Amino acid sequence: MRKSHPVRRAVLATAATVSGIVLLLSLKPASEPGSAAAAGGAAPPAAARSPQGGAQPIGDGTVTGDAARTRYGAVQVRLTVSGGKITRAEAVRAPEGGRSDRITSDAVPRLNQAAVSAQSAEIDAVSGATYTSSGYKKSLQSALDKARAAGSGQDGGAGAGNAEARTVTGDVAQTQYGPVQVRITVNGGKITRAEAVRAPEGGQSDRITSDAVPRLNQAAVAAGSAEIDAVSGATYTSAGYEQSLQSALDRAGG
Repeated sequence: MRKSHPVRRAVLATAATVSGIVLLLSLKPASEPGSAAAAGGAAPPAAARSPQGGAQPIGDGTVTGDAARTRYGAVQVRLTVSGGKITRAEAVRAPEGGRSDRITSDAVPRLNQAAVSAQSAEIDAVSGATYTSSGYKKSLQSALDKARAAGSGQDGGAGAGNAEARTVTGDVAQTQYGPVQVRITVNGGKITRAEAVRAPEGGQSDRITSDAVPRLNQAAVAAGSAEIDAVSGATYTSAGYEQSLQSALDRAGG
């Protein structure tokens, strides 16, 4: 019996050591991302993920997002902001022709309504209009970014904080390769911004438009009138641009 005591003591000591190790492991803090977030350590606050930048103001006025190319055509969204809130959303460009006409007529009004309701680009896609919805959200986010910049005084395009600024859209000018429509912002009798909200697209027109339109926009601001030179290789687009630009100037009283 005396010889068995050391063995029992060894067994008991081993069991105590194992129990201690198990107890220490059970007290080790969880390292999973979910646990850290639950403890408030790693997950950013909801405001930091907000597409509108949390407390960053949105400038009042009218602002147009960049055109978003989709499989079936471009989508471009224009917002009207008042009191720091979106009061109106509209697609100034959307896929058209064939089945696209039906899809656009059904999806765009619902997307416009969703943008006003959500006050952000976090809106659900319309069933059956996946590409149009995706393009809409991209252009909407672009418009919100521009509106935020205006609200911070970093962008004069929307005329935020300046009652003299006016945004005017010219008539659509039909060309051999598609319509051209120009919108300008006028402040103090001068063009402070020009943009083509519609331009020829599809095939070779995409390349010509992407090259010519930015140069025409810049020329319109520099000239302060519709007396601008045509871009080489984009004669029809340039002519349509000048025509719509002059229409916008007429409406602005310039």
